[in-house]
Amino acid sequence: MMQSVDIAIVGGGMVGLALAAAFKDTELRVAVIESREPETELADLPDVRVSALSRSSENILRNLGAWQGIESRRCAPYSAMEVWEQDSFARIEFDAKKLAQPDLGHIVENRVIQLALLDQVKQQSNVLLFMPAKCQSMAIGESEAWLTLDNGQSLTAKLVVGADGANSWVRKQQDIPLTHWDYGHSAIVANVWTAEAHQKVARQTFTPQGPLAFLPMGESNMSSIVWSTEPNRADKLVAMSDVEFNKALTAEFDARLGLCEVVGQRFAFPLKMRYARDFAVERVALVGDAAHTIHPLAGQGVNLGLLDAAGLAQEVTALWQQGEDIGTKRNLRGYERWRKAEAAKMIAAMQGFKDLFSGGNPAKKLIRGIGMTMVGQLPGAKDEIMKRALGLKGDLPILAQRSKSSVI
Repeated sequence: MMQSVDIAIVGGGMVGLALAAAFKDTELRVAVIESREPETELADLPDVRVSALSRSSENILRNLGAWQGIESRRCAPYSAMEVWEQDSFARIEFDAKKLAQPDLGHIVENRVIQLALLDQVKQQSNVLLFMPAKCQSMAIGESEAWLTLDNGQSLTAKLVVGADGANSWVRKQQDIPLTHWDYGHSAIVANVWTAEAHQKVARQTFTPQGPLAFLPMGESNMSSIVWSTEPNRADKLVAMSDVEFNKALTAEFDARLGLCEVVGQRFAFPLKMRYARDFAVERVALVGDAAHTIHPLAGQGVNLGLLDAAGLAQEVTALWQQGEDIGTKRNLRGYERWRKAEAAKMIAAMQGFKDLFSGGNPAKKLIRGIGMTMVGQLPGAKDEIMKRALGLKGDLPILAQRSKSSVI
């Protein structure tokens, strides 16, 4: 059976569903193809894969009608942030009150975001959901693309969007080259109970082995950790008994929140930077991790992906309203230039941040300490950093800007 749509989105995770939801007020026909259906029931213990949503991401999700679904499940606002280096005086703090903000962001499980967006997309008459289903083949014609699915169905679309993650099938089908490098670290993620309450403060320490972040969850003594370290060490830490792991984690974090106790499973995954040479080719566009992946240092990966979705939706809707072909590379160049520039800035910033805190040379440590102290004391410098991290500054899509109906 052949079905014809305007846009076929391959990948029904957070970014793919946000893109579909962004077409809610258009007559564009959209298909979403996703291989796995998310489990709707949440366990008492949060999932280990979480995101730190910025204000711009919150605005996008509010404007798509998904924020209420996130709040009704669970999310954890944090009101302050502390960043420091072990064995030096380098330290900086951020406070929502001093920025006249209600919070600095929210820690939310990825599945909660996905489910809240899925609620919205299921209500859209212009969206067809193929879930679970996998793409088997893709062919690009002059005026449309053809997709065949593993359930025997076929689709034609004016535009195919790869929202299918870091190992994107769509990107590989188009042989789009990647610039990439290995950060030389793996990230361990887990839920951790701490003897002392986190007080809604996100904390990150830079150790000689790599950065370690404690992200405050809804329960006052529960944090989600992202522990970046050398791959062999990460494998050993994951293989340790809970007792050994707890000792190692408490020591690495200098017992800032007292004794740590891992709760549930822990996982490690390699950290790699990826940057697609093309974010758009004929009849195909890439968003989110399919286009770029960055170091999780500042938790900006998902925020960057949601901005891609909002930006592409804005560009495609404008083309459609003007009667233009939404799938030609020429017409998608505006999206590509916009989002490639934003991704490149973030990749460079994260690399610079990582390089700044690499190495134990005493002179470099002194520079780090002086630099962070100066940023903390210079009028407006901290505010500028946080406004950019919050997504309150920069070349933002309309969806990422606060709507008049939003109440924050």
